[in-house]
Amino acid sequence: MIDKFNFLLVTLFGIGKLPKIPGSYASLATIIFLYLLFHLINISVDIFLFILIFLFIISIFSINSFVKDSDNKDPKEIVIDEFIGQSIPISLYELAHQEINSKVEVITFYFIMFILFRIFDITKPYPANYYDKNIKNGFGVIMDDVVAGLYVVAIMILFMVGKSTFF
Repeated sequence: MIDKFNFLLVTLFGIGKLPKIPGSYASLATIIFLYLLFHLINISVDIFLFILIFLFIISIFSINSFVKDSDNKDPKEIVIDEFIGQSIPISLYELAHQEINSKVEVITFYFIMFILFRIFDITKPYPANYYDKNIKNGFGVIMDDVVAGLYVVAIMILFMVGKSTFF
């Protein structure tokens, strides 16, 4: 029962088993899920951030359990880290833009955050590469994606400050 739960969690209900680019599929599924959650179901961002912190903690233990007998401590089928990392910029965007936005604007920003997250997740600029190379456990698996998400937040803040200053 625990093994099945861990499998479903770390593979994001099997998305991690998709061929070729499971991380990109997981990131795409995340933005679609969060759009539905925030804009159709109208879940509070505050509640979601609390759930995200809980998910971060539980995922560390689930990943450790999932890979305990494996030499590869970060197999491609583990994509819960993409969900967590991609959720950070989207949640913070939603938190900062709680007023009514046009659907086109929201979808545009979600798409930009998706592309930026994938770039940072793949290229792993420091300190993401430090976590990826040196911390071989659930915490390290997740933290490189958290850092990628925080890089997206930084880029989005710079863009929005520049936009409000110059336009």
